[in-house]
Amino acid sequence: MAKYFDVFNGDADGICALLQLRLESSQPSVKVTGVKRDIALLSQVDAGPGDVVTVLDISFDKNRKAVESLLGAGADIFYVDHHFAGDIPEHPRLTTLINPAPELTTSALVNGHLKGARAGWAVVGCFGDNMDATAQSIAATLPDQPDLEVWKQLGVLMNYNGYGASVDDLHFAPDELFERLLQFPDPDACLNEDPDLLAALSAAYDDDMTQALEAPVCFRSEAVSVIALPGDSWARRVSGVFGNHLANTAPDKAHAVLTDLGNGYLVSVRAPIARREGADAVCRQFATGGGRAAAAGVNHLPYDDLERFIDAMTAQYGSA
Repeated sequence: MAKYFDVFNGDADGICALLQLRLESSQPSVKVTGVKRDIALLSQVDAGPGDVVTVLDISFDKNRKAVESLLGAGADIFYVDHHFAGDIPEHPRLTTLINPAPELTTSALVNGHLKGARAGWAVVGCFGDNMDATAQSIAATLPDQPDLEVWKQLGVLMNYNGYGASVDDLHFAPDELFERLLQFPDPDACLNEDPDLLAALSAAYDDDMTQALEAPVCFRSEAVSVIALPGDSWARRVSGVFGNHLANTAPDKAHAVLTDLGNGYLVSVRAPIARREGADAVCRQFATGGGRAAAAGVNHLPYDDLERFIDAMTAQYGSA
């Protein structure tokens, strides 16, 4: 009997991409996910002939060996993503919907695949990935216009919930959050019937952001800002959404948020919103770096590499 696996990023985009698919085509499946930075997820899947693996919002390039192994074992793979992929092999059991264009998200790609059938959740996923223009464009296709500010808040909070060194840092485990949301056909149903979810995440987000806004700046120019956060759990949770906040506040500047790991830094990079490019190019210069053109990161930047990282940022975006 065939087994089904849903492998997805634990952030807003990954969860909302899977919500769209499973609201349209429900099936029992093994869920494989984790914190936002945990992207080498396919290695956890044990699938064979006749099994179907759906992969959402994790880099193909970072999971290439696992893809090859699963195909060799006889599994079918449906892969949707918007990160750098590298060369994508042709295989009769591999179907890909991968586009790293800076204005796209995985939720947006799934929305196109489903012809807008669950567009509300695509809007929330795009807002969570700080793709406001894409979210608004999809929202314009809805028959009734929602309160987009509330939908944006939901997306931002879902994204915030995905950041941490481990699931223990999070307020809700991503697979549990997905199951909680799956009962709602659209975001308004969630907001109306489960207000406790938004309230809990909103209160925690406000507390963490208050501390982040007081963090010291370790480098600043007209083109680049680098801010250092301590190694506390609140800092690990807020690092990504704080980067989005900085990008929205100063859209002509590139931003990096460093979170102290005790033996180096976790790094979140945001390209200028006015020019969504180069974040992945900066981060791929480091061993544990990756991401997409508009937003990328380094999972472990040794302390000794901080100056080289700042040099890479200024080389990409300018120092003036």
